Amino acid sequence: MGNISAFIKKTIANKNTVTILLVLAGVVVLWFFYNMRVKEATTPIKVPYAKEELHATDEITEDKIGMVEVNSKLLKTADIIQNQGSLIGYYITTGTSIPKGGLFYKTQVVTKAELPNSVFDDIPDKHTIYSMSVNNHTTFGNSIYPGDKIDLYLKATDDSGKIMFGKFIESISVLGVRDSSGKDVFGSTETRTPAELLFAVPNDMYELLMKAGYVSGITLVPVPRNKHYTDLNADTVTIDYLKNFILAKTATLPTE
Repeated sequence: MGNISAFIKKTIANKNTVTILLVLAGVVVLWFFYNMRVKEATTPIKVPYAKEELHATDEITEDKIGMVEVNSKLLKTADIIQNQGSLIGYYITTGTSIPKGGLFYKTQVVTKAELPNSVFDDIPDKHTIYSMSVNNHTTFGNSIYPGDKIDLYLKATDDSGKIMFGKFIESISVLGVRDSSGKDVFGSTETRTPAELLFAVPNDMYELLMKAGYVSGITLVPVPRNKHYTDLNADTVTIDYLKNFILAKTATLPTE
């Protein structure tokens, strides 16, 4: 025991020996961490893949997804979705597709509301979708949401130069709010500026709105209602005078 103690003291007293031991210890530590990092970088991780070719607007269902092992290093350089929960019930975005066996990238997957044509699924029979130009101001600071009820007010100048303003159509259901690129304003956490409201109206009312848009000096103003608003008079023109004013300034095409 005494010999061991003497050897340790002698070794510690030798600066060259201590330096060598410290260098060796440092090399061992570096090797350990390097080996650990390499192992982490090369450890395979299971990610979802497409079991069949998926086209734009296709819904992603559980039976269309498989799991495959990939190098974890790939996930650090590619924006790949790593779990099924972020896929099931989502859709393939427009302008892209995923081949059979392909991985899912975040830019390729969207919610149904983010699909540009999703609002067309909710158009009632004998109705036509209408796109109304808006901005932050006319939407009350981007406060009109899909599902809200709005009234449309009309502002115009009559033939005598007097200003007319009144409720034109009441109780319209908003189907979508899009920005200038056609993206759903509320379908992402990023800030998007409203550029158009989408709603469906009866075919004859759609024709009336389109005519109003072509008459110089006519402005349509959306006004949101409160959550208890009744829809007993849904899609109703409330002032015939305004309707007749528009019709008097436009032509009606013959049906035959």
